Amino acid sequence: MRTRALAIRIIRQFVRDKRTLALLFMAPLLVLTLMYFVFNGQTVSPAIGTAGLPAQLNERLQQAGAELTTYADLAQARAALEQGDAGLDAVITLEAGKPSILLEGSDPGASKGVMLLIQKALQADIPATVPTVNYLHGSDSLTSFDNFGPVLIGFFSFFFVFLLAGVAFLRERTTGTLERLLATPIKRSEVVLGYLTGFGLFTLLQAALIASYAIGVLGLYMEGHIWLVLAINLLLTLTALTLGTLLSSFASSEFQIIQFIPLVIVPQVFFSGLFSLDAMNPWLQKLSYIMPLYYGADALRGIMLRGEGFAEIQNDFYVLLGFSVAFAILNIAALKKQRAI
Repeated sequence: MRTRALAIRIIRQFVRDKRTLALLFMAPLLVLTLMYFVFNGQTVSPAIGTAGLPAQLNERLQQAGAELTTYADLAQARAALEQGDAGLDAVITLEAGKPSILLEGSDPGASKGVMLLIQKALQADIPATVPTVNYLHGSDSLTSFDNFGPVLIGFFSFFFVFLLAGVAFLRERTTGTLERLLATPIKRSEVVLGYLTGFGLFTLLQAALIASYAIGVLGLYMEGHIWLVLAINLLLTLTALTLGTLLSSFASSEFQIIQFIPLVIVPQVFFSGLFSLDAMNPWLQKLSYIMPLYYGADALRGIMLRGEGFAEIQNDFYVLLGFSVAFAILNIAALKKQRAI
């Protein structure tokens, strides 16, 4: 009888907590559906630029599955590869009658796919020729961890700051500290700025520690400037900080903060660059535009793998800054339910 009463109490608690029910039943379906669309997208073919190749070899490359773009000369093809606007993975031309391949090089998986396709085409057309291979970025020693490392730096910074900021700000509310603070003449904007400054000091230290450890100790490939890595990582953690404190306003316990992870963190993993965005359906790719981690990972990859400067990553920089400002403003508005100042 006592067991039955206890079971009934637990069931009633679950029935009353709609958010827990949604986490239990709807969140797994949402993640599974997202994984279905991510891994059952379109086939990605290597994008190759050619200059001065015989028509027969161009045809064989297309038959092997390459997305071919023909340029007037090598200088034009190289410029397209360097700018990255055309999305080229490699450029192939003939030098002294010998095939010469220039790989973009920042993605080892894409480089291997390009080499397999080109070798297949060359074996059918020029079987006795060994092509010359050069890299625009990286080298043949670049590993998969070097490619995923910048994304992981951004992800761990974002995830832990989001979690800790949400729990810490929730504790400020549940212990009455925030209520007592709002009983003073302090403005809501000053409250938010004060919390962000206090938490921000530790997010800065965390960003510096993670980036320094990954590059200095783990030996992660680094072609750009470390200060740009720190700046992007700091902006990413600041976005996580403002988002975590904002969502904590809608939670009444630490468990409810955890409930936001499948809805806020997990989708960003799929759009961060750990999985190929080109392989997703075009309509699904557009969801990446609302994911802060997408911009952070894109900037970190550009800096660390391609040596990009501020001019190349400034769009990602300003979008992350915009996310942080927008979430901070929403934090100020969310404090109205604590007290109108």
